[in-house]
Amino acid sequence: MKKKITVLLSLALLTTLALGHTSTDIADAKSTEVKKYKNCKEMNKDYPGGVARSASVKNKGGKTKYKPYVSKALYDANTARDRDKDKIACER
Repeated sequence: MKKKITVLLSLALLTTLALGHTSTDIADAKSTEVKKYKNCKEMNKDYPGGVARSASVKNKGGKTKYKPYVSKALYDANTARDRDKDKIACER
């Protein structure tokens, strides 16, 4: 009886670990995809302050209403949206 319980618990643990591992791999694959936006209006729906290439960049256009989201990969995919070339795309 003890042996059956031990085997069942072991199988349950292995199944849980196997299923948990594959779901994190799927989540990692989705998080590595970077969205390319058609225009600033679409980008500002998701990121109201725009997207900065790094946390140390400063806006050269003056004061902004929102703080930009920092993401090098997202900025690099949408460099055409940075009209003033200050390393912040679609800032408001």
